[in-house]
Amino acid sequence: MVVSLVSPRLLMIGGGAVARAAEALAQLGLSRPLLVTDPWMASSGTVERVLAPLRAAGIAAQVFSETVSDPTDTVVEAGVARLRAGDFDCLVGFGGGSPMDTAKAMAILAAAPPGTHIREFKVPAQANRAALPVVCIPTTAGTGSEATRFTVITDTERDEKMLIAGLGALPLAAIVDYELTFSVPPRTTADTGIDSLTHALEAFVSRRANPEADQYALRAMRLIAPNLRTVYRAPRDAKAREAMMLGATLAGLAFSNASVALVHGMSRPIGAHFHVPHGLSNAMLLPAVTEYSLPAALPRYAEAARAMGVASAAEGDQAAAARLVEELRALNRDLEVPTPRAYGIEEARWNALLPRMAEQALASGSPANNPRVPGAEEIVALYRRCYAGG
Repeated sequence: MVVSLVSPRLLMIGGGAVARAAEALAQLGLSRPLLVTDPWMASSGTVERVLAPLRAAGIAAQVFSETVSDPTDTVVEAGVARLRAGDFDCLVGFGGGSPMDTAKAMAILAAAPPGTHIREFKVPAQANRAALPVVCIPTTAGTGSEATRFTVITDTERDEKMLIAGLGALPLAAIVDYELTFSVPPRTTADTGIDSLTHALEAFVSRRANPEADQYALRAMRLIAPNLRTVYRAPRDAKAREAMMLGATLAGLAFSNASVALVHGMSRPIGAHFHVPHGLSNAMLLPAVTEYSLPAALPRYAEAARAMGVASAAEGDQAAAARLVEELRALNRDLEVPTPRAYGIEEARWNALLPRMAEQALASGSPANNPRVPGAEEIVALYRRCYAGG
């Protein structure tokens, strides 16, 4: 078996790592960055955590701070216009998954002829070219985008979250500093944490799993599962924050080299149509989709339960896998994850969109990686079941 692995060329990991951003750029021969972030990072002054050390090293970074929570094609186009108007040699994505994904998409689109729409690169296309290298600095422990060959962009004309994959989306470097997560609010901490746990679990059970990605996934689950409740309840717990941040990056490496599956395929349409944060929509789906998938990969789910510490080595696979589903439900309760109904989504609109959502989920390709591959009718049934928390 030949396994092809991808990862950033440089990973700088640890508390205070952001202060060494200029050193990371210098190692890569970069000195003219366009920093991509969101309005809150800019207005709150948080962006100074990276701008200040760059200035101290004589690097005058410019800032594009127009990113939105669910990155859109229009924002990417505005970013590319800004990129082409300046003299830059790299992009620095600073923030949660949205600024990092926006920076990646900007790099991909800027390599294409003017007038190209970013939808030309959605899967199954391979987005292997980028105009400039991307350096990612995550401020949440969740998306793992700092370590993946993926970006997700919303097509505003079609109300579709597009998965874009390829080496063009792979960051050249990542600076992973858990101290940047201390101020993340509890809801975001929970949502991004479940997102990272979903990455690790889906990568481990994916039909595209491989022994090397498995090691990233297992270690990520060992780090995330015991610490997610802690960071939700005690945001300043440094050890738990450090474990979550490393776990999120390892989970990113895992799914970048194995893939996500049905949860993510079904999650993206929820975000596109109802503007539910990505990690939260994953959480809404995770227990039911896991239970649906168990029969096709029971030993894998059982091993995941043991890695997460919710089942013992002495328990059989059936019992261990059942404990996993119980734990995912308990985790949602403890992290106060609402159902789509409790979130405020109208049942009539939800039901009316289910066929389209199922179609979009299948078109993303992720459900085909699931241990148990569903058809459109089964996806609709799962959506119905999840609506009220069934």
